[in-house]
Amino acid sequence: MIARLLQLFAQPAARPDRHTLDLACAALLTEIMRADHQLNAQEQASLQQTLRSLFHLNEQETAELMQEALQHSHGASDLFQFTDVINRHWQAEEKFRLLQGLWQVAYSDAHLDHYEEHMIRRISDLLHIPHSEFIRAKLSVKNPDQQP
Repeated sequence: MIARLLQLFAQPAARPDRHTLDLACAALLTEIMRADHQLNAQEQASLQQTLRSLFHLNEQETAELMQEALQHSHGASDLFQFTDVINRHWQAEEKFRLLQGLWQVAYSDAHLDHYEEHMIRRISDLLHIPHSEFIRAKLSVKNPDQQP
């Protein structure tokens, strides 16, 4: 019996299908777009570009993922359900790229709302990203020409 229990714990955690991971990231990105309570064309375009860049999607796949993400994030009671999927399957480098995408969406309308920054900080904390990386991602998007 103990051997069976040990065998259960020794099995690797199942990887989510790619769509689940993409949807979790897209939902977080849509949360940033909606954080300032204004949906504008610049943020939507930035969200689409970020999704295409992160997941190598075509326009139709991007539009479908965005629509599904908006529905999931609107009905979500917390961010943990999205960040938990990402934490279980992504490493620091992938999380950093997502964090940069969050900042890109936030800065896309040329105005960083305090709600957007607060939301990115919460997501960063839930993704266990160190504060130094939070700042580095922000600066890399805010001042892209000053990067080494």
